[in-house]
Amino acid sequence: MDVDNQIKAAVPAGAGTEQPRTLSSRIGPVAQRYGILIALAVLCVVLSLVSDNFLTSRNIINVLRQTSINGILAIGMTFVILTRGIDLSVGSVVAMAGVVSASFATTSAVGFIPGAPYVAAVPLAVGVLTGIALGALSGLAVARFAVPAFVATLGMLSAARGLTLIYSGGRPIPALTDGYRWIGTGDIAGIPVPIILFGLVFALSHFVLTRTRFGRHVYAVGGNPHAAKVSGLPVRRIRFLVYVISGGLAAIAGMILTARTGSALPQAGVAYELDAIAAVVIGGTSLAGGIGRVTGTVIGALLIGVMNNGLDLLGVESYYQQVIKGGLIVAAVMLDRSRRTEE
Repeated sequence: MDVDNQIKAAVPAGAGTEQPRTLSSRIGPVAQRYGILIALAVLCVVLSLVSDNFLTSRNIINVLRQTSINGILAIGMTFVILTRGIDLSVGSVVAMAGVVSASFATTSAVGFIPGAPYVAAVPLAVGVLTGIALGALSGLAVARFAVPAFVATLGMLSAARGLTLIYSGGRPIPALTDGYRWIGTGDIAGIPVPIILFGLVFALSHFVLTRTRFGRHVYAVGGNPHAAKVSGLPVRRIRFLVYVISGGLAAIAGMILTARTGSALPQAGVAYELDAIAAVVIGGTSLAGGIGRVTGTVIGALLIGVMNNGLDLLGVESYYQQVIKGGLIVAAVMLDRSRRTEE
């Protein structure tokens, strides 16, 4: 056999020749990476065409302000879902943190905290600590006692709601101080404070997940818990901490809501966990863990906020909005499952 024949025999057929790429093979990766952003852009274009009020600066600010609460909740939920968990208690934590913090900031006779109202820093700190404590209890049940996340947080959903009603006596806590209400109604350089807080939470969370060892560990635990444990990662501690983070961010969202409305309602936050989960799943985070970005979560929250705002402008009843939102969640989960099957 001469040299040319030896080379032909050694090289597999078709090697060295570039296979033609189909249109679907080119579009697929782009749609997978930027599909949610494209969907948001298309939705904005459509709503701007059908409603003259959508693209006004006042309405855009309103959308961002309304999205800030769900966005902060969803960012906390992202940490949990990345570790293959779920936190169904965030709606109740919103109510509990709002009521407890408001009791330190009210001038009303309904308040029962000696010395109230306190300077705004005190009720805000108390509210965050309340959320962290509730998140820590859920995290302890999941990480230390191996209670399934669904069961542990479902129990906390009920327990925190009951504690909220007990603490407040089932009554709203009104007459909040101006300093406290500033986090929900104030602005800095014309930008509402809730939007600024949302941006800060996003920036910090993005940094933690992409630039820190803890963030890498979160992805490792979600991707393969057994391999992470064998590698020496503190799996229990990481699972515990993501629920603490979720609880703390839920408390911030709860205080923003309380400050905006001017009173703490023990019924606040009902079904907020569904919107948060929807934003995370629509944003591309896998319920199987280990895959997702907080950037996608923010875009998912914006998509839900824009959709709700647009449907309100068009006069669509809230019942239909729930149906549409449920369809989006199912479609996002189906897309995630099909993507993982292909991989």
